[in-house]
Amino acid sequence: MVVIPARAGSSRLPRKPLRMIAGRSLLHRTIAMARAAMGSLPDIDLVVATDDDGIAGHARTAGCEAVMTDSAIATGSGRALAAALARPVPPRFVVNLQGDSPFQPEGALSAVISSLRAGARVATPVIALDWDALDALRGHKSRSPFSGTICARAADGRALWFSKMIIPAIRDEAALRRTEPLSPVWRHVGLYGYAMEALTRFEQAAPTELERLEGLEQLRLLELGIAVTTVPVASPLFDSSGIDTEEDIARVEALIAIHGDPTPPLP
Repeated sequence: MVVIPARAGSSRLPRKPLRMIAGRSLLHRTIAMARAAMGSLPDIDLVVATDDDGIAGHARTAGCEAVMTDSAIATGSGRALAAALARPVPPRFVVNLQGDSPFQPEGALSAVISSLRAGARVATPVIALDWDALDALRGHKSRSPFSGTICARAADGRALWFSKMIIPAIRDEAALRRTEPLSPVWRHVGLYGYAMEALTRFEQAAPTELERLEGLEQLRLLELGIAVTTVPVASPLFDSSGIDTEEDIARVEALIAIHGDPTPPLP
């Protein structure tokens, strides 16, 4: 089950799922991207989980199922779990596809689903940064230090840590730049797939101190001892960070004007 959480409340962009980006709503763009990414993968339901009748109706105009969830639910993962538990038979796997990130890397959703079906308890995408991308990230973080998340991962793909800091520190970086085309830094993409038992355990646990300090709920998974499998994906043409401000909308509309619209049409 792929769930798009789409709540109405947002201090920076009220009723954000209904905001227009280059003539199409944020929610319709996310639905279209999800359908294209799911393609012919079998046995998958796509559902919008919301707390607003207008958003639910807007999802249905795109031919997407919508379920109402409690407005008191504070997180996308909580809303995804509520939507899954509303099913007569809960799904084996739940993917939380953030409703404010309509420009996911190509293949990210299908890679997460494949990882879950191969036995992962939790799966999430990461992007290997080349040196130019790392330099750009460092510049961006000098202005917005809590924008963008980094993942340190083991050779087998297990996530070791997530941070708003750029990790790992790199000794002899100049020498490494001469021999390696990619840096050792991985950027995290905010898309999560869960086995149902892992999502339930995660939501039943209280937030941890390290989670609160970094502002990253996925750290709770690591502190609970729940393995997180990272799946490498290619860097997208558009920045895959979320739409949170009027400036984000303007930035994406400028990219669409330059590169064309990457969102497929709704069927």
